[in-house]
Amino acid sequence: MEKNNDILKKVRKIEIKARGLSRQMFSGEYHSAFKGRGMAFSEVREYQYGDDVRNIDWNVTARLSHPYVKVFEEERELTVMLLVDVSGSNRFGTHHQFKEELVAEVAATLAFSAIQNNDKVGVILFSDKIEKFIPPQKGSTHILRIIRELITFEPQSSGSNLTQAMQYFSNLIKKRCTAFLLSDFYDDHFEDAIKIASQKHDLAALRIMDERELEMPNIGLTKFYDPETQVTQWIDTSSRQVRESFAQASREHENAVTSLLDKYGIDHAELYTGEDFVKPLLKLFRARS
Repeated sequence: MEKNNDILKKVRKIEIKARGLSRQMFSGEYHSAFKGRGMAFSEVREYQYGDDVRNIDWNVTARLSHPYVKVFEEERELTVMLLVDVSGSNRFGTHHQFKEELVAEVAATLAFSAIQNNDKVGVILFSDKIEKFIPPQKGSTHILRIIRELITFEPQSSGSNLTQAMQYFSNLIKKRCTAFLLSDFYDDHFEDAIKIASQKHDLAALRIMDERELEMPNIGLTKFYDPETQVTQWIDTSSRQVRESFAQASREHENAVTSLLDKYGIDHAELYTGEDFVKPLLKLFRARS
């Protein structure tokens, strides 16, 4: 009973924060950033000066020997998918919260922003396997279920496989949707899958980070545990060479992820534990508007 009360308190705390942020700050930004991307084909008309050449309907143009463009209208509702990495590395944090706690707050805020715009929200929780799928629905009750799952869910596996998650998402959701991928991207060889997903859907990436993943502190001989591989090893952090090698490897990985996302035009932001996630999210939204 006491455990259930603690869970309810956590759900309520995140609900209050997320609902307030989405109502006061994100609703308008969300609508302009993502709502306009949900466009349905309406009709064709003759090309006019200033029209986007990417909208030319080449079949009609060839048939009528005159340029015609496709006309789109905004769909009244979207489907928003939250693709959440629940692998072992999420259970890490050095600034007042674990990465999984930051994920819960960010996902809840996005979910409330979506339902305020009359959109459906669905969730895919993944590690190195698909852990859980919550079908897209509307309503506050549905969002509270999502928050509860994010807080209490215990994944069966600790590894991470972004390729499998992207493939599952692309095969499962047939109609174009808006999707947020929340992950620390500690995985390799997912380029092909994320390329396909980004071509089919409006995909944004939110990289969940902790600053100690980029820079190792000097705290002497220390035992480190990798929650994904479940390997423990002793590392002499007093060694400058060890710390510099770690920092260089972290920078190279970070640059590789950024380059890959930029390569396929995937909007992205980095969110750090213990820091305000509002500013980087708003920056991401406004860059899309």
